[in-house]
Order: sequence, then C-alpha cells, then structure tokens
Amino acid sequence: MIFSTLEHILTHISFSIVSIVITLHLITLLGNEIIKPYDSSEKGMIATFLCLTGLLTTRWIYSGHFPLSDLYESLIFLSWSFSLIHIVPYFKIRKNDLTTITASITIFTQGFATSGLLNEIHKPTILVPALQSEWLIMHVSMMILSYAALLCGSLLSVALLVITFRNIFQKTSFFSDKNYYKAQFIQQLDYWSYRVISLGFIFLTIGILSGAVWANEAWGSYWSWDPKETWAFITWIVFAIYLHTRTNKNLQGANSAIVATLGFLIIWICYFGVNLLGIGLHSYGSFTLTYS
Repeated sequence: MIFSTLEHILTHISFSIVSIVITLHLITLLGNEIIKPYDSSEKGMIATFLCLTGLLTTRWIYSGHFPLSDLYESLIFLSWSFSLIHIVPYFKIRKNDLTTITASITIFTQGFATSGLLNEIHKPTILVPALQSEWLIMHVSMMILSYAALLCGSLLSVALLVITFRNIFQKTSFFSDKNYYKAQFIQQLDYWSYRVISLGFIFLTIGILSGAVWANEAWGSYWSWDPKETWAFITWIVFAIYLHTRTNKNLQGANSAIVATLGFLIIWICYFGVNLLGIGLHSYGSFTLTYS
C-alpha cells in the first residue's frame, strides 16, 4: 500500500513538473524579453528525472521484477529515457537545445501513462513464463532507450525541415542577419539529430541482437518474422539508410531529415501500433505487453 501510494505521488509530481517546464517555454516563445526561464526549466527536467527514477525503483521493489513488462511500465521507462537524454548533454556542455523536444515528448508519454486508459494495468502482475528471464532487462531496456533516442533525433529533424521550408518561402534577403542565424540553428539541429540518432541506432542494434538470443532460448528460433520483429527490422533499415545518407554531403541536411521523419512514424508503429492489434509472439494480451 505504501509503495503504491508513493508511486502515485511520484507519477503526478513528475507530470506536474514537466507541465510547468512546457509552460515556461511557451511563455518564452511569447515574450523572450520578459522572462528567461532556461535555468528553471533545466532544473525542472532534472527533478523530473529524479522523480521517474524513484518511481521505477519503487515499482521494481514492490512488483519483484524489472518494470518493463507492460505498456504502463514501458511508457514510464520511455519518459525516464527522454529525461535522461536531456540531462546528459546539459551536464556536459551546460547548454541544451533539446529542452523543447524532450520536455514535450516527456509530457506526452507521461500524460498517456497516467491517463484513465491504462488504469487496468497500473497494478503489477506476475510475469508470464516467457518474460521470466534475465534477458528482459537487457533486451527491453535497450529497445526503449533506442526508441527514446531515435524519437528525439527524428523530432529534431522534423524541426529542421519546418525551419528550412519556412526559410524558403519567406521573402527575406539571403544575406540578412535573420537568415544567417537560421542557417546556424539549422546546422545545430542537423548536428544534434545525427548524434542522437546514431546513439539510438546503436541501442536498437543491441536490442535486436539480444532479443534474437532471448527468442532462441524462449521459442527455439532466433528470428520468426513476428510483427514486432518485422517492424523492428524495418525501423533498423530506415535509420541505417539515414546514417548512410549522412556519409554523402549532397544528401545531408533536409534530405537525411526526410528519412528521419519517416523513421519517426515507423517507430510509433513498431512500439505502439503493433501492440494495439494484439497479435504475434510478442503480445500477451494486446494492451498489456510492450516488451520490445
């Protein structure tokens, strides 16, 4: 009872903090000269990370297993991953251009996790035999971390495309200061998108390989073209194409960003869409499991 109450409190505290962070950023967009909430928003994301860490730890203690066995737990872990991706570069360079992206997507996942749609699976249950394996931590954590990194990197690419096309249609001088700063910002978005997606691609590769080993132990086959496996492979191919386009200077920027934008949609199909159908070896009750 105590652990359940603590989990409930931490969930809503983290959601409230990240909501305040988003509000501060909206105020900044409306009046940058009036308020500069950068330090407050950074501290807010750090506080969100600590709350989510405490939430996952609490869930782990009273459930008796690593909290990645269902959609609710995976959404909380995904939110934690977004906040982790945010604070790592912040501590390294004391400046973070990912704030708007990470805070926005964190509030989306946290909001869905705490919504009434998932009330039925808030309470931890006993794992089915196939999930009672040490590979659960390795495989699922790598997959969720890869989703978080790839989603963040893809959203940066989406922002790059929006700014690029707006710049094309606006009637401003090519040599104006405004265009110069936009070009600098586009380069930063391209740089961070590439770095974050590269990290996510490594996690995705490790997650798929570890999942193949686990599948062989559980089902006697490394690969069975299950819907979840198929879409994970499609996701890997799309981002492999993205990384390949980065090796060609003529395809960098907007061209590679288009590939990353396509990848953003495919990740959601792989992570969320397949589970809605409730089919395949990776589904133990449709909305209940999201283990890769």
